Amino acid sequence: MNRTEELIRALRATGYRITPQRVEICRALAESKSHPSPQAIYQKVSEKYPGISQATVYNTLTVLRDLGEVVEVGLGQDRTHYEPDPTPHVNLICLRCGVIEDLEDQTVTALSAQLAAAQGLRMKAARMDIYGFCRKCQALPLVDRSVRMSEEADES
Repeated sequence: MNRTEELIRALRATGYRITPQRVEICRALAESKSHPSPQAIYQKVSEKYPGISQATVYNTLTVLRDLGEVVEVGLGQDRTHYEPDPTPHVNLICLRCGVIEDLEDQTVTALSAQLAAAQGLRMKAARMDIYGFCRKCQALPLVDRSVRMSEEADES
């Protein structure tokens, strides 16, 4: 079963009606190679379903989050993204530009399983977040960094 089908199955198992729009939201999440924002998912889904409301996207994401199928990654300043990959891994998160990069690490996988088992937790997802400054932002002069952050906040 692919990730899109897993997300649809989770919605169906809890009694949610499976509409073509919800299927497309699940597909957009599952096929994402990044950590999409609700707005990015809305834009992608609205290409196929122009009449879809933002509320449908936000509500579906909230349900999937509450079911443990996706993880909400809050970056502050109203910058929320969703983690579509539930497998244990590390997120490297830039504090300036908000880029999130995945890093697969067997130590994190083993530690996640060990900690969950020790506590009797049925693990649905695991991630470790490491915050810092990406190479691109490190290369910017300090003044440019704060100006860029201010401009990005205004664009949101």
